[in-house]
Amino acid sequence: MNPDPRIHAYRPDLADMTLRDSVTALRYVEPVMRQCLRGVLPLLAAPKPDARQISQVRYGEFMDVFETRDDGFLWVQNRADRYVGYLPDVGELGDSIAMRSNKITALRTFVYPEPDIKSPPVDELTLGSFVSLAGKQERLLELTNGGFVYEAHVMATEFANTSDYVFTAGRLLHTPYLWGGRTPKGIDCSGLIQLALEMADIDCPRDSDQQREAFGKPLHTHWRDRAWRRGDIVFFLPDPHVGFMTDTDHIIHANATTMDVTVEPLSNVVERGNEVVAVGSAGSLWG
Repeated sequence: MNPDPRIHAYRPDLADMTLRDSVTALRYVEPVMRQCLRGVLPLLAAPKPDARQISQVRYGEFMDVFETRDDGFLWVQNRADRYVGYLPDVGELGDSIAMRSNKITALRTFVYPEPDIKSPPVDELTLGSFVSLAGKQERLLELTNGGFVYEAHVMATEFANTSDYVFTAGRLLHTPYLWGGRTPKGIDCSGLIQLALEMADIDCPRDSDQQREAFGKPLHTHWRDRAWRRGDIVFFLPDPHVGFMTDTDHIIHANATTMDVTVEPLSNVVERGNEVVAVGSAGSLWG
C-alpha cells in the first residue's frame, strides 16, 4: 500500500527524494524550504484557481517546495502538519527564514506598513501564527519580514500556549465554517481541533480521520452510557466529523449545519444522523 498522499509528497511524475524506496515516480527531488509571509494562503487540491481548498498555510509556517510550475502554482508540503497541496505562487514564500520565536495570541491582528495604527493594514495575522521580531516602536512590534503588529497581540512562543484546548476552542465560538479552513477567519471541524491542540503545544494531524487514528479509541458502549468529560474528543461517521465535549452533555464543533463553530447538546448532533464511533483525549484537563 502506498503512503497517504495527503502527507507524503508524490505523484506519478514527481516525488520527494525521501520516498525513493516506497513509491515509484519518474523523478525524485530534494525540496527547497520556504517560509509563508502572507497571513493566510489557500492550499489547493489541484493547480487551478477554482480547485477545492483542502487546507491553509499560515504566516510563519515552513514549506517544502517540490515544484515551481509555469502555471503560477507551487507544489508544497506544510512542515507544520505535513499536508501536501498546491499554493498560488503570489510571491509570499520567503527564502530568508525567520525564527519562530513569537506567536500571535489574538484571534486576529492587523499588520501595518509603518508604526502607525492609522495606516491602512496590509495584512491580517491569526491565532497561532509564528512571527519573528526586529524591534519595537511604542506599542507596535516590527516584524523581521516587514510590517508592524500590536504588541499585546504577540507573546513569546514558550509562553503563548494554554493546556486548556477546550478554552481555546471556545474562543473560536461563532467563527464561520469554511471547508479547508484552519484559522479564526474561517475553520472546519478538524481545523478547530487542530488549532486548539496546537495552542496546547500538542501535535495534531490535519484531517478528522487522521485525528481519529492519532487520538481516538473505539466506543464500546452506547454513547448515552458513557460518562463524558470536558476535553473528550468525539469522532463521528458516516461523514467524518469531530468535536470537543465542553461538559457532560455538550459539544463544541465547527459544522456545516449551523455554518459556524457552535456549542450544542451531543444528542442534537447524533439526531442529525451522526454516529459516535470513537472517543479520545489529547491530554489531561483534570490534573
